[in-house]
Amino acid sequence: MFINVSADNIAVHPEWPRPSEDLIQAIAAFPPALIGDVRNRLDMMSADIRCLTPGAKLAGAILPVQVWEGDNLAIHRGLDEAKPGDVLVISGNGVTNRSVFGGILAEICLSKGVTGVIIDGAVRDIEEINEMGLALYAKATVPAGPSKNGPGAVGKPVACGNVVCNPGDIVIGDQDGIVVIPQSEALETLKRLPHQEDVERQIRDRVKAAAVN
Repeated sequence: MFINVSADNIAVHPEWPRPSEDLIQAIAAFPPALIGDVRNRLDMMSADIRCLTPGAKLAGAILPVQVWEGDNLAIHRGLDEAKPGDVLVISGNGVTNRSVFGGILAEICLSKGVTGVIIDGAVRDIEEINEMGLALYAKATVPAGPSKNGPGAVGKPVACGNVVCNPGDIVIGDQDGIVVIPQSEALETLKRLPHQEDVERQIRDRVKAAAVN
């Protein structure tokens, strides 16, 4: 960690398998809305988890972090476990009166190759983070900073935006929002996406043809 604080009360779960980058990028070629349709419109985070970095897109393997309300010690500890291509998915229990993520943590994320951050809670330093180019989704912004006392957990399944997020699941985000694909269902989801895309293309083609006639 880059802070001189004991993290003994942060539970760090054993290493977990991550999906291949090729699989992640193949799914990320499709928008979350289409992925959600293929998945029976399930596993999409609630609308209050919104993109705070305009134009940003996000794709990666989930590194879940559970924080104590208004505390970000577990995030600092979690970044020690981060690998390039990970997305931090942080459960802050929906609390928005204190930020648990800001510019310094964003810098650490970029140095570790983390591709994005999703927080069921609040953030700050949003203008600075926008300039950095890190994709960031959260419920709110607030200037009040966090404590760093713990407890918390890293690598344990968390609930974020009303979706259960397991370590190594795939997460895709754009300006519409976030969809989560369980790692065990990723290949099957990918197989079904081209057909759904083709169905929608055919509908659009019929609409255009009718307009011409």
